[in-house]
Amino acid sequence: MIIGLDVGGTHTDVVLLGATGLVNSVKIPTDPTDLFNTVLCALRKITAGLDPQHIQRLVLSTTLTTNAIAQRKIPEVGMLILSGPGIDPEFFRTNQHYYVISGAIDHRGREVRSIDPDEIKKISRIFESENIRHLGVVGKFSVRNPRHEFLVKEILDDSFDKVFMGHEISGNLNFSRRIATTYLNAAVYAIHKTFFNAVKNSLAAEGLRVPIFILKADGGTMSLDASMEIPGQTILSGPAASVMGSIAFAPEKGEALVLDIGGTTTDMAILIDRAPVLNPVGVQLGGHRTLIRSLETRSIGLGGDSIVNVSNGQLKIGPERNGPAMAYGGPVPTPTDALFVLGKAENGDLEKASSGIDSIAKLLGTSTEDTAFSIFDHCCKVILREARDMIDHVNSKPVYTVHELREGYRVNPKHLLVIGGPAPHFARHLHEISGFEVQLVPRWEVANAIGAALARTTCEVTLFADTQLGTANAPEENYSQKISKNYSNKDAVDTANALLKAKALQMGGVSEDLELEVLENLQFNMVRGFNTVGKNIRVKVQVKPGLIHEYHEVVEKLSR
Repeated sequence: MIIGLDVGGTHTDVVLLGATGLVNSVKIPTDPTDLFNTVLCALRKITAGLDPQHIQRLVLSTTLTTNAIAQRKIPEVGMLILSGPGIDPEFFRTNQHYYVISGAIDHRGREVRSIDPDEIKKISRIFESENIRHLGVVGKFSVRNPRHEFLVKEILDDSFDKVFMGHEISGNLNFSRRIATTYLNAAVYAIHKTFFNAVKNSLAAEGLRVPIFILKADGGTMSLDASMEIPGQTILSGPAASVMGSIAFAPEKGEALVLDIGGTTTDMAILIDRAPVLNPVGVQLGGHRTLIRSLETRSIGLGGDSIVNVSNGQLKIGPERNGPAMAYGGPVPTPTDALFVLGKAENGDLEKASSGIDSIAKLLGTSTEDTAFSIFDHCCKVILREARDMIDHVNSKPVYTVHELREGYRVNPKHLLVIGGPAPHFARHLHEISGFEVQLVPRWEVANAIGAALARTTCEVTLFADTQLGTANAPEENYSQKISKNYSNKDAVDTANALLKAKALQMGGVSEDLELEVLENLQFNMVRGFNTVGKNIRVKVQVKPGLIHEYHEVVEKLSR
């Protein structure tokens, strides 16, 4: 059996999947100030009366790091940048405590300027005086030679809780994006550590000793322990869970739009022939262009608990949220309250919901019932407008899925998959005003948790080889090997795939789920005078995201 657990901003959903399909599901409120008890309560409810030995693994997804970035509630971190010739790294500044220091490696991995230990120690004292505990160290060409990043970390000693090195975060040469990616990893570390400890302690309290995985932004999983070294990979794991929970129910051919309507946000994504559309370079978060490989998703600040008010005589819904709907004891009117007035929701306080919507009706000069419908209709139209804008955005550039590049492809989905708490209430109206063929995903209320549970382990490896220097390096894996001048592209791919398999297994992958793919295979001849003196080779390989092999039958049973 597998437990899937999705910790959202409003609710935490947990499911138990077995050979017969969905064995049990639980939904409880999320308390961001007490994640330990939130997770513990969810686990206790889902495992009540169950022998722990029957549980094979636990898979998590969370919106906590994403929400912290979006709301700018991340702690200050220190950044040390080693540059060299080219654009001034000040153009890539990420935050206040950002220092460009001496030291440079060239594009071939050779030292052209040494570092200054005294300079680093001086900056270190500044960080300590301002109680900065987490740092990022990024060199321009550290992916070719990480020596300077290691030296800086060594000089910093053990004075800080965590130091992230850029070459371990990403093997890509894009300097500005590697800086931003390292910064975000350092910035969300404390938040993710709190989540990590809450999960670990909750499991220990329940006596559960099972492998623990967490969903990544690309729809794959990694072990929870491994996530502590690259916590930025867990950003956008919540929207990724929505996609993974919908894949099996999308049309086998053609395109589908996935909508996850939650309490705080609505998340959307696109599937082509059941393959998610991918952002191949890296997602943009909080104004930072990163190298975090992600499914192409969009989140808007509109959900069942969004604040409803009136501005200049017009309805305004979200993006803020101030607790639950008034029907559930909240302080302000929400779209959920409108659903109560319209008779589309139950098990709450209709009188309180009506009073909230009535306060909006008086401002608009309309009846309570008409106002409730206007709120509901407005939500649907905003969602569809944002969805069409996302489709236009995807069509404005080459279309990638997790399986391939669709050269010249135009996305035009006619099929809509809806999940999330209020999904049934929205589905019919979305169909009526859009012309989409609308389908509720089976087990729509906990589809996120199911998607997390069924996702398989993914990862990637980047390898560089220089036959003139006689070296092959995979910086993220701390791999370096001497090579001969006859080293070829095929040798590089073979080496990269071997490293990839080992990495995937270490992260908790299963051999039969490892579907390998070459993402890049580039070779440049190096010429001196009129002679070729060597080859510069760059190879990137990945394990494709998808659903774990052994649970295809479970998916079929979920749809019945």
